[in-house]
Amino acid sequence: MNNGRVLFNKISQIIETSREKVYTAFNTEITLMYWHIGEAIKIDILENQKAEYGKAVVEELSKSLTLEYGRGYSIRNLFNMLKFYEVFNDQEILHTVCAKLSWSHLRQIMYIEESAKRDFYLTMTINEHWSVRTMNERINSMLFERTLISKKPETTIANDLKALRDKKEMSPSLFFRDPYLLDFLNLADTYSEKDLENAILHELERFILEMGRDFAFVGRQVRITINDKDYYIDLLFYHRKLHRLVVVELKLGEFIPEYKGQVELYLNWLEKNEQNSYEERPIAIILCAKKDDEIVELLELDKSGIHVGQYYTELPPKEVWQDKLRKAITNAKQMIEQRDTNE
Repeated sequence: MNNGRVLFNKISQIIETSREKVYTAFNTEITLMYWHIGEAIKIDILENQKAEYGKAVVEELSKSLTLEYGRGYSIRNLFNMLKFYEVFNDQEILHTVCAKLSWSHLRQIMYIEESAKRDFYLTMTINEHWSVRTMNERINSMLFERTLISKKPETTIANDLKALRDKKEMSPSLFFRDPYLLDFLNLADTYSEKDLENAILHELERFILEMGRDFAFVGRQVRITINDKDYYIDLLFYHRKLHRLVVVELKLGEFIPEYKGQVELYLNWLEKNEQNSYEERPIAIILCAKKDDEIVELLELDKSGIHVGQYYTELPPKEVWQDKLRKAITNAKQMIEQRDTNE
């Protein structure tokens, strides 16, 4: 009986592996077919033609293809294929995304007009194996705008994403978020710091997923002893791609400068007592309900490997997102202008 079960499991694995290969190959060929259809529409119909004429031809083409091959060739889908061709005209990138992502993924990503933002979601979706639903949730939560990388020059963004794709190396700029969305916590109107910590731990899997699959939970209220005095790190993680420990400190109120010294103490202790020779220096996230960006900037926390992030226990109004987006764009422009001046 046991031998029969072992044989069944072995053959099941062979079948599942073959099915996966067939599905991957099928998905790749279908997506490439859509690209070539988009190419044909662009070159044979729309090139050097008036928009009205091109649209009429595409409508007629849609009717003929639908009659012959089914509903997958609606006018909207044909224009999706055209957009796909226009966005992914680099053959190397094309074959990579076709092999790694479904048409449903690509149909969403290709309408992101900003190239750096589009590349971010492409890379992260492939790297983190996001489903279409998860990817859309990340896009809708403005994940790119909330990462530190979005404030960097486009060259830096491109280099960091390339390192993640090619070498599986993640920079802290890709890792840090601001703000952090904790709307899933279901906290009461009044809650303590301990309630917040417990709620985050209770929903730890969802909280970590946004940060990436390489996050490993080490402990909560981790005790360290210095000169017979005990200190407690709220949350401690390890990030495999960053090759470093990550401290998370939770604060209910507004960020105050004194937090810097507290967290630097933790980082220095971890570096001295816990860091392995092949690891990078530990970094930290201080999560606060509110922060003053000017104070954070003057403290130069980045030199200590500390990031201050604001958290929301419920989704903020649209106006807040718009304000943060405007600030992100302004900061990015200032950094580019400063770089050009230095050059």
